[in-house]
Amino acid sequence: MADREPSREAKELAAQVERDGGRVLALYQEPVGEHWQIFGLLPREKCEASPYQRDLSPTHVKRLTESIKRLDRFVDPIVVISPRPGVYWTPNGNHRRTVLDKLKADFVPAILVVEPQMVFEVLPLNVEKAHNLKEKSLEVIRMYRALAKEEPATTEESWTFQFESAHFITLGLLYEENKRFAGGAFAPILRRVDKFSKQTLSKGLETRTERAELVRETDTALAAVVAKIKKRGINHPYVKNFLLARTTPLTRARKTLPSFDQTFKKLRENLEEFDVAKVRYDDIQRSSIMGAPAGTDRAGTAGRPRRRHHRRDRRARTGGDACASSRTARVSPCRTPSRRSGIGSPSGSPPPTAIAWPWRLSTSPISPR
Repeated sequence: MADREPSREAKELAAQVERDGGRVLALYQEPVGEHWQIFGLLPREKCEASPYQRDLSPTHVKRLTESIKRLDRFVDPIVVISPRPGVYWTPNGNHRRTVLDKLKADFVPAILVVEPQMVFEVLPLNVEKAHNLKEKSLEVIRMYRALAKEEPATTEESWTFQFESAHFITLGLLYEENKRFAGGAFAPILRRVDKFSKQTLSKGLETRTERAELVRETDTALAAVVAKIKKRGINHPYVKNFLLARTTPLTRARKTLPSFDQTFKKLRENLEEFDVAKVRYDDIQRSSIMGAPAGTDRAGTAGRPRRRHHRRDRRARTGGDACASSRTARVSPCRTPSRRSGIGSPSGSPPPTAIAWPWRLSTSPISPR
C-alpha cells in the first residue's frame, strides 16, 4: 500500500490546499477502505460548519474551550470536505473549530476527505457531543432539503443510513416551526408508525409536510387536555407522556400497526374524548417513576405498575406504611421517624412526610432488605 501513488483527486485537492494558504502534512490511505485522504493545516477563516448539521451548543463549546486551554494543546483534528476551492466544510468537528475561532488560532488541524459527496456520509459519525432529539431532527431535515435539490430523483430509502430513522424527518419539520415542540412525547409513537417513503425526495417532502401537520393538530388537542388538567390543580412535567400513553391507539398486543394517518387521527379523537376527571396526580407520578415512555413497545402499559414492583406500589398506596400489608406474620414493627429528632417512634398511621424504611417489608426482623 505504501508504494501506491495517490489518486489524481487527492493530488488536486492537496494542490488546492496549498493555493488556499494551507499546509499539506501527509497524503495517506485510511486503513479500512484504503481511500486516499489528506492530513494538513487549513486556514481557520476558510473553515466553516456544513449547512446541514445541528446548531452549536454554547455549553459544550465553553466546556471544550476550558479543557483545551487547560491542556494547552489541540490534539483532535476535525474532519473536512471541500465543496469548492477556498471553502472547507466540517461535518464532524464544528465545536472544535469554534473553539479554535475563540482562541484565534491561525490554522485548523484537519483530515480532508477527498470525495465531496461524502459530506452526508460523515454526518452520522458526528459523536463529539451526543445529539438530543431536536438537534438530530433538525440536522436530518436540513440534509433532506439539500438532497431534495441535489438528488431529487432519489428516494428516502436510498438515504436510510444518513437519516437513521424516518421519524427524524417529520420531527425536523415540526422543530423548524417551533423549537419548543414536545417531540420527546410523540417520538415513541412516531418511531413505530413513521416509515421511509418510496417516493422521490421532492414528492416525499410534500408527504412529510402533511404528516407533520397531523402531528401538529394532535399536539393542539393534547395541549387542550393538559390545560384542563392544570385547571384541576394538577401540574406535572410527565403529564403529556401520561396522556399519550392512555390515549394511544398503539398497544403492545397489536400484531399489525395502523397507518400513520389512521394512528394520529384516532389519537386526536381519543384525546378530544378523554375524561380529565379520572386523572389523579398519584397516577401521573407513578407513571413517571415506573412506567415506560408513552407509545413505546410497552405502549398501553405505561402508568400501570409492573409485577416486580409490587412492594413499592403497596408502599405508595398506603402512604409508605408497610403495616397495611397483609403479610403481618414476622413483619418488624413499623416505626415512623420523627421530623425533628430523626428518632423513630411507634405509629400506626405515618404522616405524609414519613420515610418508608427499607426493612419494613422484611419477612424477618433481623434480615433487612
